Amino acid sequence: MSKLWPGAAEALREIVTDGATIAVGGFGLSGNPSDLIEALRDSGATGLTIVSNNMGVDGKGLGLLLENRQVAKVIASYVGENKLFAEQYLNGELEVEFAPQGTLAERLRAGGAGIAGFYTKTGVGTQVAEGKPTAEFDGETYLLERGIVADVALVHAWRADCEGNLIYRHTARNFNPLVAAAGRITVAEAEEVVDDYLDPNTIVTPGIFVERLVTALPRVKDIEQRTVRIAS
Repeated sequence: MSKLWPGAAEALREIVTDGATIAVGGFGLSGNPSDLIEALRDSGATGLTIVSNNMGVDGKGLGLLLENRQVAKVIASYVGENKLFAEQYLNGELEVEFAPQGTLAERLRAGGAGIAGFYTKTGVGTQVAEGKPTAEFDGETYLLERGIVADVALVHAWRADCEGNLIYRHTARNFNPLVAAAGRITVAEAEEVVDDYLDPNTIVTPGIFVERLVTALPRVKDIEQRTVRIAS
């Protein structure tokens, strides 16, 4: 039975609610599930907790949700490209939980693997450790971090089949496989959905992790920071 839905809005209908925790793939603007982010914005859901490496930039990516005042809390590792994010945080409109990038990745992986928590040395003795239990192993202090399980996970893939098996392309892979596994309900958008099954040897995210799938609309890929050589 195909998991393919007619569009992003239809795929998110009835599964996104006010106050939900939404995990979103991407790194900067690379590998963003742009159609699904726009559908999430258009859903009007508010009080959301967004789990993502970062919150896009002003007017693009997850920055669209900030513009619409739909986000109550962010769990992220980097937010330095978004002025509106800083403004809302400093004004007390936005709760922020920072996580070191590797720790955030492992928290998502742990959540997807059914692991409630794990110990790491990263963050010990810093603000990251405030309020978190610690334990000693082999004479070293470790910090307890909790796995993350999201109500809904949104991911972008390069290629998929109708059973939801996914392949990612180059650096657009980034956090997407981790996010896909960490959602109670995972919705994937793919640039190409093939009629036949994907070669099992190429699959990165097995379809067992994906409940709903949409074909991504063609669009110009945004570049967060363009660096070019000055012509001589």
